[in-house]
Amino acid sequence: MKTFFLFISISVMIVTQPSLVLAEEIPSQLKALHVLNRLGFGPAPGDIDRVNAMGVENYIHQQLYPDTIAEPSSLTGELNKLGTYSLDTSELFEEYGPPPKVDGQKPDRALIRAQSKKARIILHEAVQARLMQAIESPKQLQELMVDFWYNHFNVYGQKELDRLWVGDYEREAIRPYVLGHFRDLLEATAKHPAMLFYLDNWQNVNPNNVMKRHGKKSRGLNENYARELMELHTLGVNGGYTQDDVIALARILTGWGFRHKAGSDGNYKFYFNEKLHDPSDKVFLGQTIHGSGEQEVEEALDILAKSPATAKHISFQLAQFFVADDPDPALVDWLSQEFESTDGDIRAVLQTLFESPQFWDVKNYGHKFKTPYQYVISAVRATGQAVTNYRPLFEMLRELGMPTDECQTPDGYKNTQEAWLNSDGMLRRINFATALAFGRIKINEEQLPVKYDDLAAVFDDQFSPSTMQAIQKAPAHLRAVLVLGSPEMMRK
Repeated sequence: MKTFFLFISISVMIVTQPSLVLAEEIPSQLKALHVLNRLGFGPAPGDIDRVNAMGVENYIHQQLYPDTIAEPSSLTGELNKLGTYSLDTSELFEEYGPPPKVDGQKPDRALIRAQSKKARIILHEAVQARLMQAIESPKQLQELMVDFWYNHFNVYGQKELDRLWVGDYEREAIRPYVLGHFRDLLEATAKHPAMLFYLDNWQNVNPNNVMKRHGKKSRGLNENYARELMELHTLGVNGGYTQDDVIALARILTGWGFRHKAGSDGNYKFYFNEKLHDPSDKVFLGQTIHGSGEQEVEEALDILAKSPATAKHISFQLAQFFVADDPDPALVDWLSQEFESTDGDIRAVLQTLFESPQFWDVKNYGHKFKTPYQYVISAVRATGQAVTNYRPLFEMLRELGMPTDECQTPDGYKNTQEAWLNSDGMLRRINFATALAFGRIKINEEQLPVKYDDLAAVFDDQFSPSTMQAIQKAPAHLRAVLVLGSPEMMRK
Protein backbone atom coordinates (compact mmCIF):
# COMPACT_ATOMS: atom_id res chain seq x y z
CA MET A 1 0.00 0.00 0.00
CA LYS A 2 2.86 2.38 0.79
CA THR A 3 4.31 1.68 -2.63
CA PHE A 4 0.98 2.49 -4.28
CA PHE A 5 0.70 5.84 -2.51
CA LEU A 6 4.32 6.59 -3.35
CA PHE A 7 3.55 6.05 -7.03
CA ILE A 8 0.48 8.27 -6.78
CA SER A 9 2.55 11.04 -5.20
CA ILE A 10 5.05 10.80 -8.05
CA SER A 11 2.17 10.98 -10.54
CA VAL A 12 0.79 14.11 -8.88
CA MET A 13 4.27 15.62 -8.83
CA ILE A 14 4.49 15.13 -12.59
CA VAL A 15 1.15 16.80 -13.20
CA THR A 16 1.87 19.75 -10.92
CA GLN A 17 5.57 20.19 -11.61
CA PRO A 18 6.27 23.92 -11.12
CA SER A 19 7.94 26.09 -13.72
CA LEU A 20 11.67 26.44 -13.24
CA VAL A 21 12.67 30.10 -13.21
CA LEU A 22 16.42 29.98 -12.73
CA ALA A 23 17.75 32.14 -15.52
CA GLU A 24 16.91 33.15 -19.06
CA GLU A 25 19.03 30.37 -20.56
CA ILE A 26 19.42 26.76 -19.51
CA PRO A 27 22.44 26.39 -17.19
CA SER A 28 25.47 24.96 -18.97
CA GLN A 29 25.53 21.80 -16.83
CA LEU A 30 22.04 20.88 -18.09
CA LYS A 31 22.63 21.48 -21.79
CA ALA A 32 23.94 18.00 -22.63
CA LEU A 33 20.88 16.35 -21.10
CA HIS A 34 18.65 18.89 -22.86
CA VAL A 35 19.96 18.10 -26.33
CA LEU A 36 19.90 14.35 -25.69
CA ASN A 37 16.25 14.64 -24.70
CA ARG A 38 15.18 17.02 -27.44
CA LEU A 39 17.26 15.76 -30.38
CA GLY A 40 16.65 12.12 -29.58
CA PHE A 41 15.04 9.66 -27.22
CA GLY A 42 17.02 10.57 -24.12
CA PRO A 43 20.41 9.48 -22.77
CA ALA A 44 21.83 5.99 -22.73
CA PRO A 45 24.71 5.13 -20.39
CA GLY A 46 27.72 7.34 -21.09
CA ASP A 47 25.89 9.75 -23.42
CA ILE A 48 26.07 12.83 -21.19
CA ASP A 49 29.82 12.42 -20.72
CA ARG A 50 30.24 11.90 -24.46
CA VAL A 51 28.27 15.05 -25.36
CA ASN A 52 30.12 17.13 -22.79
CA ALA A 53 33.45 15.85 -24.12
CA MET A 54 32.70 16.71 -27.74
CA GLY A 55 30.75 19.87 -26.97
CA VAL A 56 27.02 20.49 -27.30
CA GLU A 57 27.35 22.47 -30.54
CA ASN A 58 29.45 19.72 -32.13
CA TYR A 59 26.92 17.13 -31.06
CA ILE A 60 24.06 19.06 -32.66
CA HIS A 61 26.05 19.49 -35.87
CA GLN A 62 26.84 15.78 -35.97
CA GLN A 63 23.19 14.85 -35.46
CA LEU A 64 22.15 17.14 -38.30
CA TYR A 65 24.46 15.16 -40.60
CA PRO A 66 23.71 11.53 -39.71
CA ASP A 67 25.66 10.17 -42.67
CA THR A 68 28.81 11.05 -40.73
CA ILE A 69 27.78 8.73 -37.89
CA ALA A 70 28.56 5.02 -38.17
CA GLU A 71 25.84 2.57 -37.21
CA PRO A 72 26.90 -0.27 -34.89
CA SER A 73 27.47 -3.50 -36.81
CA SER A 74 25.26 -5.25 -34.26
CA LEU A 75 22.33 -3.04 -35.29
CA THR A 76 22.79 -3.46 -39.02
CA GLY A 77 23.23 -7.18 -38.52
CA GLU A 78 19.95 -7.50 -36.64
CA LEU A 79 18.12 -5.40 -39.24
CA ASN A 80 19.42 -7.66 -41.99
CA LYS A 81 17.86 -10.63 -40.22
CA LEU A 82 14.38 -9.16 -40.70
CA GLY A 83 13.46 -10.90 -43.91
CA THR A 84 10.43 -8.80 -44.88
CA TYR A 85 11.89 -5.38 -43.99
CA SER A 86 14.01 -5.25 -47.14
CA LEU A 87 11.25 -6.32 -49.56
CA ASP A 88 9.56 -3.76 -51.80
CA THR A 89 5.82 -3.37 -52.31
CA SER A 90 5.74 -5.68 -55.31
CA GLU A 91 7.69 -8.44 -53.59
CA LEU A 92 5.59 -8.12 -50.45
CA PHE A 93 2.35 -8.45 -52.38
CA GLU A 94 3.66 -11.37 -54.40
CA GLU A 95 4.74 -13.30 -51.30
CA TYR A 96 2.19 -12.22 -48.69
CA GLY A 97 -0.75 -10.68 -50.55
CA PRO A 98 -4.21 -12.22 -50.80
CA PRO A 99 -4.27 -15.44 -52.84
CA PRO A 100 -5.38 -14.89 -56.44
CA LYS A 101 -8.38 -16.38 -58.15
CA VAL A 102 -7.86 -19.69 -59.92
CA ASP A 103 -9.82 -20.16 -63.15
CA GLY A 104 -12.01 -17.24 -62.12
CA GLN A 105 -12.90 -18.83 -58.77
CA LYS A 106 -12.36 -17.15 -55.41
CA PRO A 107 -9.75 -18.89 -53.24
CA ASP A 108 -10.83 -21.09 -50.37
CA ARG A 109 -11.51 -19.20 -47.09
CA ALA A 110 -9.04 -21.37 -45.24
CA LEU A 111 -6.35 -20.37 -47.74
CA ILE A 112 -7.24 -16.71 -47.31
CA ARG A 113 -6.98 -17.01 -43.50
CA ALA A 114 -3.67 -18.85 -43.75
CA GLN A 115 -2.21 -16.19 -46.03
CA SER A 116 -3.45 -13.41 -43.76
CA LYS A 117 -1.82 -15.12 -40.76
CA LYS A 118 1.42 -15.52 -42.70
CA ALA A 119 1.43 -11.80 -43.53
CA ARG A 120 1.37 -10.75 -39.86
CA ILE A 121 5.14 -11.03 -39.75
CA ILE A 122 5.45 -7.97 -42.01
CA LEU A 123 3.95 -5.49 -39.56
CA HIS A 124 5.72 -7.24 -36.69
CA GLU A 125 9.12 -6.84 -38.35
CA ALA A 126 8.36 -3.27 -39.47
CA VAL A 127 7.60 -2.23 -35.88
CA GLN A 128 10.61 -4.14 -34.58
CA ALA A 129 12.89 -2.38 -37.06
CA ARG A 130 11.54 1.02 -36.02
CA LEU A 131 11.96 0.36 -32.31
CA MET A 132 15.35 -1.27 -32.77
CA GLN A 133 16.75 1.76 -34.59
CA ALA A 134 15.17 4.25 -32.18
CA ILE A 135 16.69 2.47 -29.18
CA GLU A 136 20.11 1.52 -30.55
CA SER A 137 21.06 3.94 -33.30
CA PRO A 138 23.48 6.77 -32.45
CA LYS A 139 21.69 8.75 -35.21
CA GLN A 140 19.13 9.88 -32.67
CA LEU A 141 17.89 12.99 -34.47
CA GLN A 142 17.29 10.96 -37.61
CA GLU A 143 15.24 8.43 -35.65
CA LEU A 144 13.27 11.18 -33.92
CA MET A 145 12.50 12.75 -37.30
CA VAL A 146 11.29 9.39 -38.62
CA ASP A 147 8.81 9.47 -35.75
CA PHE A 148 7.86 13.08 -36.53
CA TRP A 149 7.41 12.68 -40.29
CA TYR A 150 5.66 9.33 -40.11
CA ASN A 151 2.99 10.94 -37.94
CA HIS A 152 2.84 13.93 -40.28
CA PHE A 153 2.33 11.65 -43.30
CA ASN A 154 0.49 8.97 -41.34
CA VAL A 155 -0.60 5.67 -42.88
CA TYR A 156 -2.75 3.22 -40.91
CA GLY A 157 -0.99 -0.12 -40.92
CA GLN A 158 -4.11 -2.22 -40.32
CA LYS A 159 -5.94 -1.19 -43.49
CA GLU A 160 -5.96 -4.18 -45.83
CA LEU A 161 -3.00 -3.86 -48.24
CA ASP A 162 -1.28 -1.34 -45.98
CA ARG A 163 -0.58 -4.24 -43.64
CA LEU A 164 1.89 -5.33 -46.30
CA TRP A 165 3.40 -1.96 -47.08
CA VAL A 166 3.90 0.22 -44.00
CA GLY A 167 7.43 -1.06 -43.42
CA ASP A 168 8.46 -0.28 -46.97
CA TYR A 169 6.68 3.09 -46.70
CA GLU A 170 8.71 4.07 -43.64
CA ARG A 171 11.96 2.76 -45.13
CA GLU A 172 11.58 4.17 -48.66
CA ALA A 173 9.22 7.16 -48.45
CA ILE A 174 10.04 8.62 -45.02
CA ARG A 175 13.47 7.63 -43.72
CA PRO A 176 15.68 8.82 -46.63
CA TYR A 177 14.17 12.32 -46.63
CA VAL A 178 13.73 13.26 -42.96
CA LEU A 179 16.48 15.90 -43.05
CA GLY A 180 16.35 16.75 -46.75
CA HIS A 181 14.09 19.05 -48.74
CA PHE A 182 10.40 18.95 -47.92
CA ARG A 183 9.43 18.80 -51.60
CA ASP A 184 11.28 15.48 -52.03
CA LEU A 185 9.59 14.04 -48.94
CA LEU A 186 6.22 15.22 -50.19
CA GLU A 187 6.69 13.49 -53.54
CA ALA A 188 8.00 10.27 -52.00
CA THR A 189 4.92 9.92 -49.81
CA ALA A 190 2.60 10.98 -52.63
CA LYS A 191 3.90 8.18 -54.87
CA HIS A 192 4.00 5.36 -52.37
CA PRO A 193 1.28 2.69 -52.73
CA ALA A 194 0.76 2.66 -48.95
CA MET A 195 -0.38 6.31 -48.98
CA LEU A 196 -2.32 5.94 -52.21
CA PHE A 197 -4.20 2.96 -50.81
CA TYR A 198 -4.74 4.43 -47.33
CA LEU A 199 -6.31 7.66 -48.62
CA ASP A 200 -7.98 6.00 -51.62
CA ASN A 201 -6.32 7.91 -54.45
CA TRP A 202 -5.76 4.63 -56.29
CA GLN A 203 -9.54 4.75 -56.85
CA ASN A 204 -9.56 8.39 -57.95
CA VAL A 205 -10.38 8.54 -61.66
CA ASN A 206 -11.91 10.89 -64.18
CA PRO A 207 -15.66 10.79 -63.45
CA ASN A 208 -16.34 10.92 -67.17
CA ASN A 209 -14.30 7.78 -67.70
CA VAL A 210 -16.46 4.78 -68.57
CA MET A 211 -13.74 2.17 -68.16
CA LYS A 212 -14.52 -0.74 -65.90
CA ARG A 213 -12.16 -1.80 -63.13
CA HIS A 214 -12.36 -5.23 -61.54
CA GLY A 215 -15.62 -5.82 -63.42
CA LYS A 216 -17.26 -2.69 -61.99
CA LYS A 217 -17.77 0.76 -63.41
CA SER A 218 -15.19 3.30 -62.25
CA ARG A 219 -16.18 5.04 -58.99
CA GLY A 220 -15.15 8.45 -60.27
CA LEU A 221 -13.59 11.34 -58.36
CA ASN A 222 -12.27 10.62 -54.86
CA GLU A 223 -11.31 13.69 -52.81
CA ASN A 224 -9.80 11.96 -49.75
CA TYR A 225 -6.12 12.29 -50.56
CA ALA A 226 -6.47 15.73 -52.15
CA ARG A 227 -8.08 17.09 -48.99
CA GLU A 228 -5.55 15.61 -46.57
CA LEU A 229 -2.66 16.60 -48.84
CA MET A 230 -3.62 20.22 -48.25
CA GLU A 231 -5.13 20.13 -44.75
CA LEU A 232 -2.52 17.93 -43.07
CA HIS A 233 0.54 17.50 -45.27
CA THR A 234 1.08 21.03 -46.57
CA LEU A 235 -1.08 24.16 -46.16
CA GLY A 236 -2.81 23.36 -42.87
CA VAL A 237 -6.47 23.62 -42.00
CA ASN A 238 -6.38 27.41 -42.22
CA GLY A 239 -4.14 27.46 -45.27
CA GLY A 240 -6.46 29.46 -47.51
CA TYR A 241 -7.80 26.73 -49.79
CA THR A 242 -11.45 26.17 -50.67
CA GLN A 243 -13.62 23.20 -51.57
CA ASP A 244 -13.12 24.18 -55.22
CA ASP A 245 -9.37 23.71 -54.67
CA VAL A 246 -10.00 20.27 -53.17
CA ILE A 247 -12.00 19.28 -56.24
CA ALA A 248 -9.41 20.75 -58.59
CA LEU A 249 -6.58 18.88 -56.86
CA ALA A 250 -8.59 15.66 -56.88
CA ARG A 251 -9.04 16.07 -60.65
CA ILE A 252 -5.30 16.73 -61.02
CA LEU A 253 -4.62 13.52 -59.08
CA THR A 254 -6.89 11.29 -61.18
CA GLY A 255 -4.98 8.28 -62.49
CA TRP A 256 -2.23 8.78 -59.89
CA GLY A 257 -2.04 5.37 -58.26
CA PHE A 258 -0.31 2.02 -58.54
CA ARG A 259 -0.36 -0.83 -61.00
CA HIS A 260 -2.45 -3.74 -59.81
CA LYS A 261 -2.51 -6.08 -62.74
CA ALA A 262 -1.27 -9.58 -62.08
CA GLY A 263 1.94 -10.51 -63.83
CA SER A 264 2.77 -7.03 -65.14
CA ASP A 265 6.12 -5.30 -64.70
CA GLY A 266 6.18 -3.01 -61.69
CA ASN A 267 3.16 -4.70 -60.17
CA TYR A 268 1.95 -2.92 -57.00
CA LYS A 269 4.30 0.00 -57.45
CA PHE A 270 3.51 3.60 -58.34
CA TYR A 271 1.90 3.99 -61.74
CA PHE A 272 0.22 6.90 -63.51
CA ASN A 273 -2.65 5.71 -65.68
CA GLU A 274 -3.23 8.27 -68.41
CA LYS A 275 -6.50 6.58 -69.40
CA LEU A 276 -8.02 7.29 -65.98
CA HIS A 277 -6.84 10.91 -65.81
CA ASP A 278 -8.96 14.02 -66.29
CA PRO A 279 -7.10 15.79 -69.14
CA SER A 280 -8.84 19.17 -68.83
CA ASP A 281 -7.27 22.40 -67.58
CA LYS A 282 -7.72 23.15 -63.86
CA VAL A 283 -7.50 26.23 -61.66
CA PHE A 284 -5.77 25.32 -58.41
CA LEU A 285 -5.08 27.85 -55.66
CA GLY A 286 -5.55 30.64 -58.19
CA GLN A 287 -3.11 29.18 -60.71
CA THR A 288 -4.03 27.56 -64.01
CA ILE A 289 -2.62 24.09 -64.53
CA HIS A 290 -2.96 22.97 -68.13
CA GLY A 291 -3.89 19.40 -68.89
CA SER A 292 -0.56 17.61 -69.21
CA GLY A 293 -1.06 14.27 -67.51
CA GLU A 294 1.38 13.26 -64.80
CA GLN A 295 3.14 16.63 -64.95
CA GLU A 296 0.02 18.28 -63.50
CA VAL A 297 0.64 16.59 -60.16
CA GLU A 298 4.25 17.74 -60.16
CA GLU A 299 3.09 21.32 -60.70
CA ALA A 300 0.55 21.01 -57.90
CA LEU A 301 3.15 19.61 -55.50
CA ASP A 302 5.48 22.49 -56.40
CA ILE A 303 2.75 25.01 -55.62
CA LEU A 304 1.98 23.36 -52.29
CA ALA A 305 5.62 22.97 -51.23
CA LYS A 306 6.42 26.62 -52.02
CA SER A 307 3.35 28.09 -50.36
CA PRO A 308 3.98 30.41 -47.36
CA ALA A 309 1.07 28.61 -45.67
CA THR A 310 2.99 25.34 -45.91
CA ALA A 311 6.12 26.99 -44.50
CA LYS A 312 4.12 28.25 -41.52
CA HIS A 313 2.26 24.97 -40.97
CA ILE A 314 5.43 22.87 -40.97
CA SER A 315 7.31 25.42 -38.88
CA PHE A 316 4.59 25.44 -36.23
CA GLN A 317 4.62 21.65 -36.03
CA LEU A 318 8.42 21.52 -35.70
CA ALA A 319 8.41 24.23 -33.02
CA GLN A 320 5.69 22.37 -31.13
CA PHE A 321 7.56 19.08 -31.42
CA PHE A 322 10.97 20.39 -30.34
CA VAL A 323 10.25 23.38 -28.07
CA ALA A 324 6.79 23.78 -26.52
CA ASP A 325 3.18 22.70 -26.97
CA ASP A 326 2.24 26.34 -27.53
CA PRO A 327 5.32 27.66 -29.33
CA ASP A 328 6.30 31.32 -29.47
CA PRO A 329 4.80 32.85 -32.67
CA ALA A 330 8.08 34.71 -33.20
CA LEU A 331 9.90 31.39 -33.40
CA VAL A 332 7.36 30.02 -35.87
CA ASP A 333 7.78 33.12 -38.04
CA TRP A 334 11.57 32.80 -37.92
CA LEU A 335 11.43 29.14 -38.95
CA SER A 336 8.92 29.95 -41.70
CA GLN A 337 11.31 32.49 -43.19
CA GLU A 338 14.11 29.93 -43.14
CA PHE A 339 11.83 27.33 -44.74
CA GLU A 340 10.92 29.69 -47.58
CA SER A 341 14.42 31.07 -48.14
CA THR A 342 15.99 27.58 -48.34
CA ASP A 343 13.26 26.04 -50.49
CA GLY A 344 12.08 23.83 -47.65
CA ASP A 345 15.47 22.58 -46.44
CA ILE A 346 14.49 20.67 -43.30
CA ARG A 347 18.06 20.48 -41.98
CA ALA A 348 18.47 24.27 -42.29
CA VAL A 349 15.16 24.89 -40.53
CA LEU A 350 16.16 22.60 -37.67
CA GLN A 351 19.56 24.24 -37.36
CA THR A 352 17.80 27.60 -37.02
CA LEU A 353 15.48 26.09 -34.41
CA PHE A 354 18.36 24.64 -32.38
CA GLU A 355 20.10 28.04 -32.41
CA SER A 356 17.00 29.93 -31.29
CA PRO A 357 16.67 31.55 -27.85
CA GLN A 358 13.38 29.70 -27.39
CA PHE A 359 15.05 26.30 -27.70
CA TRP A 360 17.49 27.25 -24.91
CA ASP A 361 15.03 29.16 -22.74
CA VAL A 362 15.02 27.66 -19.25
CA LYS A 363 11.23 27.93 -19.02
CA ASN A 364 11.03 25.27 -21.75
CA TYR A 365 13.52 22.93 -20.10
CA GLY A 366 11.94 19.66 -18.99
CA HIS A 367 8.42 20.79 -19.90
CA LYS A 368 7.62 18.75 -23.01
CA PHE A 369 5.58 15.71 -21.95
CA LYS A 370 6.78 12.57 -23.74
CA THR A 371 4.46 10.60 -25.93
CA PRO A 372 4.12 6.92 -24.95
CA TYR A 373 6.48 6.03 -27.82
CA GLN A 374 9.09 8.49 -26.60
CA TYR A 375 8.70 7.41 -22.98
CA VAL A 376 9.03 3.68 -23.59
CA ILE A 377 12.09 4.11 -25.80
CA SER A 378 13.75 6.57 -23.42
CA ALA A 379 13.19 4.26 -20.45
CA VAL A 380 14.75 1.28 -22.23
CA ARG A 381 17.67 3.40 -23.44
CA ALA A 382 18.30 4.66 -19.90
CA THR A 383 18.65 1.13 -18.55
CA GLY A 384 21.33 0.30 -21.11
CA GLN A 385 19.89 -3.19 -21.51
CA ALA A 386 20.07 -4.94 -24.85
CA VAL A 387 16.68 -5.77 -26.36
CA THR A 388 16.28 -9.14 -28.04
CA ASN A 389 12.53 -9.50 -27.50
CA TYR A 390 10.44 -6.53 -28.65
CA ARG A 391 7.01 -8.02 -28.02
CA PRO A 392 6.69 -6.56 -24.46
CA LEU A 393 7.39 -3.12 -25.94
CA PHE A 394 4.74 -3.67 -28.65
CA GLU A 395 2.26 -4.60 -25.94
CA MET A 396 3.17 -1.68 -23.71
CA LEU A 397 2.69 0.83 -26.53
CA ARG A 398 -0.70 -0.69 -27.24
CA GLU A 399 -1.64 -0.41 -23.55
CA LEU A 400 -0.61 3.24 -23.58
CA GLY A 401 -2.76 3.95 -26.63
CA MET A 402 0.05 4.43 -29.16
CA PRO A 403 0.65 1.19 -31.06
CA THR A 404 3.24 1.84 -33.76
CA ASP A 405 1.81 2.24 -37.30
CA GLU A 406 -1.75 1.92 -36.02
CA CYS A 407 -3.13 5.45 -35.80
CA GLN A 408 -6.37 5.20 -37.77
CA THR A 409 -6.81 8.90 -38.52
CA PRO A 410 -4.63 10.62 -41.13
CA ASP A 411 -3.46 13.33 -38.71
CA GLY A 412 -1.26 10.82 -36.85
CA TYR A 413 -0.52 10.71 -33.13
CA LYS A 414 -0.37 13.99 -31.22
CA ASN A 415 2.80 15.07 -29.39
CA THR A 416 1.27 17.38 -26.77
CA GLN A 417 0.71 16.96 -23.05
CA GLU A 418 -3.05 17.37 -23.45
CA ALA A 419 -3.19 14.24 -25.59
CA TRP A 420 -1.30 11.94 -23.21
CA LEU A 421 -1.29 13.19 -19.63
CA ASN A 422 -4.10 11.44 -17.76
CA SER A 423 -4.40 9.26 -14.65
CA ASP A 424 -4.86 5.97 -16.52
CA GLY A 425 -1.86 6.61 -18.75
CA MET A 426 0.28 7.61 -15.77
CA LEU A 427 -0.62 4.47 -13.83
CA ARG A 428 0.28 2.31 -16.84
CA ARG A 429 3.60 4.12 -17.24
CA ILE A 430 4.42 3.58 -13.58
CA ASN A 431 3.52 -0.10 -13.87
CA PHE A 432 5.88 -0.33 -16.83
CA ALA A 433 8.62 1.48 -14.88
CA THR A 434 8.16 -0.96 -12.01
CA ALA A 435 8.31 -4.05 -14.20
CA LEU A 436 11.31 -2.73 -16.13
CA ALA A 437 13.22 -1.80 -12.98
CA PHE A 438 12.56 -5.17 -11.33
CA GLY A 439 13.52 -7.13 -14.45
CA ARG A 440 10.02 -8.50 -14.92
CA ILE A 441 9.74 -7.50 -18.57
CA LYS A 442 11.34 -10.12 -20.76
CA ILE A 443 13.09 -7.84 -23.25
CA ASN A 444 16.11 -10.13 -23.13
CA GLU A 445 17.02 -13.53 -21.77
CA GLU A 446 18.79 -12.25 -18.64
CA GLN A 447 15.98 -10.03 -17.32
CA LEU A 448 18.30 -8.33 -14.86
CA PRO A 449 16.94 -5.80 -12.35
CA VAL A 450 18.03 -2.21 -12.95
CA LYS A 451 20.38 -0.70 -10.39
CA TYR A 452 19.62 2.78 -9.07
CA ASP A 453 23.27 3.84 -9.10
CA ASP A 454 23.54 2.96 -12.78
CA LEU A 455 20.44 4.99 -13.64
CA ALA A 456 21.59 7.94 -11.57
CA ALA A 457 24.87 7.91 -13.50
CA VAL A 458 23.02 7.99 -16.83
CA PHE A 459 21.35 11.27 -15.82
CA ASP A 460 24.45 12.63 -14.09
CA ASP A 461 22.35 12.98 -10.91
CA GLN A 462 20.45 15.83 -12.58
CA PHE A 463 17.19 15.40 -10.66
CA SER A 464 15.04 18.06 -9.10
CA PRO A 465 15.09 18.46 -5.29
CA SER A 466 11.59 16.97 -5.03
CA THR A 467 12.61 13.89 -7.01
CA MET A 468 15.79 13.45 -4.94
CA GLN A 469 13.80 13.76 -1.73
CA ALA A 470 11.36 11.05 -2.87
CA ILE A 471 14.25 8.78 -3.88
CA GLN A 472 16.13 9.24 -0.61
CA LYS A 473 13.03 8.43 1.44
CA ALA A 474 12.26 5.29 -0.55
CA PRO A 475 13.56 1.79 0.21
CA ALA A 476 16.67 0.91 -1.82
CA HIS A 477 14.84 -1.61 -4.02
CA LEU A 478 12.34 1.07 -5.16
CA ARG A 479 14.81 3.78 -6.10
CA ALA A 480 15.31 2.64 -9.69
CA VAL A 481 11.52 2.54 -10.07
CA LEU A 482 11.27 6.12 -8.88
CA VAL A 483 13.83 7.26 -11.43
CA LEU A 484 12.01 5.53 -14.32
CA GLY A 485 8.71 6.94 -13.06
CA SER A 486 10.03 10.42 -12.23
CA PRO A 487 9.12 13.75 -13.83
CA GLU A 488 12.59 13.75 -15.39
CA MET A 489 11.65 10.58 -17.29
CA MET A 490 8.10 11.60 -18.20
CA ARG A 491 9.22 14.95 -19.55
CA LYS A 492 12.04 16.16 -21.68
